[in-house]
Amino acid sequence: MKRILFVFIIFILNVGYSFSQQFHGGIMAGLAGTQVAGDSYSGFKKAGIFAGGFVSLDVGGESSMRMEITYFQKGSRENPTEKNGYRSYLLRLNYIELPILYQYQVGKFNFFGGPSVGFLLGYLESVDQEVISDQQYYNKPAQVSLQINLGFRFEIAPKLLVDFRTNNSLMNIFSETQTGDVKRFWDYGRYSDALILSLLYQFK
Repeated sequence: MKRILFVFIIFILNVGYSFSQQFHGGIMAGLAGTQVAGDSYSGFKKAGIFAGGFVSLDVGGESSMRMEITYFQKGSRENPTEKNGYRSYLLRLNYIELPILYQYQVGKFNFFGGPSVGFLLGYLESVDQEVISDQQYYNKPAQVSLQINLGFRFEIAPKLLVDFRTNNSLMNIFSETQTGDVKRFWDYGRYSDALILSLLYQFK
């Protein structure tokens, strides 16, 4: 937690410095639809909050670099229905995430991509409304996660933009592998996937 607080303070200082250097900065907020590959459920059924701030620097031509700090609610959900035998499932994962993005402007659209590191703040997992994440031998979520982000944004009013992106984990988001895990890239595990729609307000 102290490490996250330190990163946040550095980020705030960078925001102040960025304005003095004619960089760009702003805030953003939106909603995410999330799922976990490997949990035997499908669909972006778990809604979560996505909010934070950003600074960006023009590096020449149509290119720019951008750093963000976001609060990100992820997880997975299965609501009880007749089809699934009225079974329910819920996984809540709360992160502070730090993306570093390369941006390229094409007309009115700004396309971007890059990695992000997530730091776990809290979690809860339940099956049929019974909490299992407090059990003794529970396979806990990993404290640090690595993601890839791809998306685009466009301006809808002066200083106001719409942002759409995908956020997909590259590492197992749990501490250990288990039955039912899927393979992604170089390893087996459970992997978080998210679709995010947000509004951005740019100060400059």
